[in-house]
Amino acid sequence: MTETVFARPTSDRRRWWILVVLALSTLVLIIDNMALTVAVPPLAADLGASAPDIQWVLDSYLLVFAGLLLTSGSLGDRFGRRRVMVIGLTLFGASSLLAAFAADPTQLITARAVMGVGGALIMPSTLSILITVFDDTERPKAMAVWSTAATVGFVGGPVVGGALIAWFWWGAVFLINVPITLIAIVAALVLMPESKGPWRKADPLGAALSSIGMTAVVWTIIELPHDTNVLVPLTIGVTSLGAFVFWELRTPSPMVPLGLFKARNFSGGSLALTLSQVANGGLRIVVTQYLQFVLGYSPTRAGLTFLPMAIGSLTCNWLGATLGQTVSNRSRVAIGLTLYAAAFGWMSTFSPDAGVLTVSAALLVLGCGGGLAVPAAIAALMGTVPPEQAGVGSALNDTVQQLGAALGVAALGSLVSGAFVAAMPDGSPTSIGDAVRVPALVGAAGTAFTDAMSTTFAISAAAVLAAAVLALVVMRDQKTLVAL
Repeated sequence: MTETVFARPTSDRRRWWILVVLALSTLVLIIDNMALTVAVPPLAADLGASAPDIQWVLDSYLLVFAGLLLTSGSLGDRFGRRRVMVIGLTLFGASSLLAAFAADPTQLITARAVMGVGGALIMPSTLSILITVFDDTERPKAMAVWSTAATVGFVGGPVVGGALIAWFWWGAVFLINVPITLIAIVAALVLMPESKGPWRKADPLGAALSSIGMTAVVWTIIELPHDTNVLVPLTIGVTSLGAFVFWELRTPSPMVPLGLFKARNFSGGSLALTLSQVANGGLRIVVTQYLQFVLGYSPTRAGLTFLPMAIGSLTCNWLGATLGQTVSNRSRVAIGLTLYAAAFGWMSTFSPDAGVLTVSAALLVLGCGGGLAVPAAIAALMGTVPPEQAGVGSALNDTVQQLGAALGVAALGSLVSGAFVAAMPDGSPTSIGDAVRVPALVGAAGTAFTDAMSTTFAISAAAVLAAAVLALVVMRDQKTLVAL
């Protein structure tokens, strides 16, 4: 069986330069968030930030970003995707400058929240512009470049952040964003044509309900590992999102075309991405703790250990783009997710004294799986989105991935933490970082954390394997229609 995919014809000779701008815009978002993870200790010491302050530095961005994604995608379709992206880049660059020279935690938290607004305007615009500029034959290669930028940011962010902090100070992880956003803004204005959907009546109620609902749900997920008393935000989130769906299905001018989920490739691709992101969400935080606190790696060595994952992802990104005309998105998603599940299964067998080759090989397989599956899933679901709805379609894709990643961090983090505490002697520290500072607990802490990680990764393997089966059952091979 087949399912229609819309092709976007193009004759713009600048499209590959446009892709560079889109990749650069994506790269700056991901590098910033990943580099911040290594900047937390020095900025906390310099600003006198408490643990709650640091939590808000991290979460203020995520809450605003997640809450505004759907609205920003709709704004791009309505007012122009290039315009919205340029506004987002301007906000992101300006607030990065403020963050770099913040004098206290409140200033930094405020700057991070504004960066979240900028990020929410940028991310859906990059993908929606990509699928309107490139036709069906060139889109797999363009998607590979775009995904490569995301992978480079994911793996390279902590390395770049560590180098900037070593050479300069913690504010440099924000300051580096300013020249990058300036270059992207100028290039976008010079090279990129404007694109938008047909005029539609605004949907302020839908925008408000989606923002309140997404923010409350993400807040619940963030707080769940630390505070089980989340009934109020959970109720607000579920109620708001339920009201949003009810309203969008009945209003004559919906902000989000929920009918997209009737397309099996859109719903199947979204489900596959969500389940894989749930598994992937806790990956870095769990593996990073394993490398540093169990195997004794330095932060720099731990960051470099992820390089095989990047190599595998980049290689299979391009392999997938090459196979795009002969192997369907559905098949590439299923094969990639199967490799992904195999890697998680392999990591569930790690011991407290695993060698670097074993860890690197497992991460290489993981990268290969993600490099095949994620771009194919995104291409499949975005291929079913009509050009006039590219912005909000891209925002839906970003939203399901954000929810999956946030849920993964909360759920898998809680599983590891709970299993670790249960395996340790009574009265022991509740975190692996604190436990390994007690000489008498080093061995027990390493074993307990590794066992907890193994259980968590076995669950992750099962979740991703289920996603692979769902991809085969739900998704369909595509046929192309040219959208006039």
